[in-house]
Amino acid sequence: MSAYELDYPDHTQSPDHQPGDEPRCNLSANETFHDVLETRLKRRSVLVGGLATAVGALFVGTALNSVARVAGAQAATGGLVGFQPVPVSTADTVVVPKGYKVQVLAPWGTPISGTMPTFGPSRSGADQAHQIGMHHDGMHFFPIDGSSTDGLLVMNHEYVEPRFLHAARYAGQELKSDEVMVTDGKRPDDDVLKEMNAHGVSVVRVKRGADGTWSVVADPHNRRITGLTPMEVTGPVRGTAHVVTKYSPDGTRTRGTLNNCANGYTPWNTYLAAEENWAGYFRNGDQQDQKPNLPREQARYGVKAGGMSRYGWELAAGGAEEYRRFDASQTGNSAAEDYRNEPNCFGWVVEIDPFDPGKAPVKRTHLGRFAHEGVVFAPAVAGKPVVAYSGDDARFEYIYKFVSARPYDPATASGALLDEGTLYVARFNEDGSGDWLALAPGQNGLTPQNGFTGLADILVNTRLAADRAGATKMDRPEWGAVDPRTGAVYFTLTNNSRRTEEQVHPANPRAKNNYGHIVRWTEAKGDHAATSFQWDIFVLGGDEQAGRGPNGQKLTADNILACPDGLWFDAEARLWIQTDIGESAQNKGDMAVMGNNQMLCADPATGEMRRFLTGPIGQEITGITGTPDGRTIFVNVQHPGATTSPKDWAAGKLASHWPEGGSALPRSATLVISREDGGVVGS
Repeated sequence: MSAYELDYPDHTQSPDHQPGDEPRCNLSANETFHDVLETRLKRRSVLVGGLATAVGALFVGTALNSVARVAGAQAATGGLVGFQPVPVSTADTVVVPKGYKVQVLAPWGTPISGTMPTFGPSRSGADQAHQIGMHHDGMHFFPIDGSSTDGLLVMNHEYVEPRFLHAARYAGQELKSDEVMVTDGKRPDDDVLKEMNAHGVSVVRVKRGADGTWSVVADPHNRRITGLTPMEVTGPVRGTAHVVTKYSPDGTRTRGTLNNCANGYTPWNTYLAAEENWAGYFRNGDQQDQKPNLPREQARYGVKAGGMSRYGWELAAGGAEEYRRFDASQTGNSAAEDYRNEPNCFGWVVEIDPFDPGKAPVKRTHLGRFAHEGVVFAPAVAGKPVVAYSGDDARFEYIYKFVSARPYDPATASGALLDEGTLYVARFNEDGSGDWLALAPGQNGLTPQNGFTGLADILVNTRLAADRAGATKMDRPEWGAVDPRTGAVYFTLTNNSRRTEEQVHPANPRAKNNYGHIVRWTEAKGDHAATSFQWDIFVLGGDEQAGRGPNGQKLTADNILACPDGLWFDAEARLWIQTDIGESAQNKGDMAVMGNNQMLCADPATGEMRRFLTGPIGQEITGITGTPDGRTIFVNVQHPGATTSPKDWAAGKLASHWPEGGSALPRSATLVISREDGGVVGS
């Protein structure tokens, strides 16, 4: 990947850049997944000849015989996908198959608590703390008493678009989607407060009425977790020097969660919010010899050296420390007198109990510190360890697995299981095998001599530890999903655009491939706690010429896709795939044929895959969950209208007005999708 890493000195000019994406951080010499994949393809093509056979070998690997056996048995009883596919679309609307209906629920600004302030572009920062946040992402439906019509919907809010959030004051200004207004080096306190309160997580009770319509209802469980919410730090990093700050001199607490992308939910019925592109929210002006002097735990993650942070929260005019903490420069005599360690309090997985509003959220540090896209658990089995997978969503980063030290007991299980165990990182081998490399003291080169003084140091510097261990550099690992029938693990790898025309060969026919793919593996002997696995490719994104489906077949007009992102198995083992073509690439060049971002449904048993949904203009489809009976699914539409250019924003010409239409501001929102006949969605 080294050639591609140098193609764009300014990472924001990459064709697949999105707001908040990190600059290039992984400078290790570790093999990339594409290095491994190319070598394997070359060997296959030399042995058996021809691209079709080489690609086919990647999709039907003998290593996944257990998957094939289960799939074959299921296929004999008929496939899982029963709807008619929808075509690609560039319209400013949501399209679902014939026989389905869709409702919009809980758009940004919906009141859920306090005085229930209604949505409006002039609402205050305090109001936003009682409203649904901005830019919906991962979510989960927690049924109340097992109900499929009443439950708590918990969702992440990844980031904010200031020009929409402050629309009343930002109107008429030429502003990019991520840009804020700074006057004389300062930002209004209430603007900063509103932005921080639009981040985080929403917990809201939703019910289905007798007419089938879902609604948000006032309830004591309803609450917002934001960039200001007090939180506990647990696990090996708790109480260590790494997280000592002026706010928490004993290193046990912090404030807020940010850039929550995908999610997870535990076997003990709690919610996990993953902190993804958090590093850009901080800046550090420390220098040595007139050059930036960032500690490794900031430099390896992309904390900005000098200048203003992503939103400039540290510039809040009032100078309150809850805002100043986003400047990680050393200003005191010790870490307990400033916020030099504040970035170390982010990059974790946050556990939230949706049924206990009085319980503080908890940052579980043994799951590692990186740009967590989400967390997915293997099925929990009494008497065996709990196993959770997570991807680090940045170019050339890694896939991780946590295995608990203590076994799962349904009667006593709690988040404490995530505080003791072993964190592993994946190495993918050329022959289709793989290894889990332990990130633990004394193992895989993680010794004091190599700069790792103990477990807490390893976890704060998870990326550096993975570099040292020799993990395989992946192409933006995003969501994961575990097949409930076979136990196979699937991960989306959103894109890889580094290949040049000179590097094209029969086994890799696409130059500047932005399309991405989905990798799948099975753990040794079917044990998710195993330290080895076998992998293959499930889907190669692309158009009808370049793409390949689950069995290696060419994609068709009914299932072409690019940049797979969200991933979720329903209870009947349908695999739902969501796409996230970046704002700068949507409906342009190679992506023009893909239309707006979409959601597809695949049957891993038969290899069938069909497009189920297309979204409005400028958005990504992300976040999916469902009711226990499978008759309702919830899907998020994030940042509609984000493709509005600065000039068009200034002129009041928005790319999208979804969901309200007319001249309304576009708003992220949740879709409620069901069959008109009341059947199981997707069947």
